Amino acid sequence: MLLPDLINTAGVSLILLAFLLLQMKKVTAGQKSYLLINIVGAGLACYGSFLIKAWPFVVLEGVWVIVAVFGMLRKPTN
Repeated sequence: MLLPDLINTAGVSLILLAFLLLQMKKVTAGQKSYLLINIVGAGLACYGSFLIKAWPFVVLEGVWVIVAVFGMLRKPTN
């Protein structure tokens, strides 16, 4: 396995882990840990996709990072 494959695998695994934790109700969609896992996972997948020039996935994962960062910066509503 080449380095871009390892980076992509790690990134996608983290995104799937976040989704699994959400489905198991171990985290909530607005929880900082959930968002952080998504940021790191999508960031890795974006970088790995960039390395192999898979531009649609660079855009997808880049937007995923931006949305998760926005969620982290958003003020909680009560």
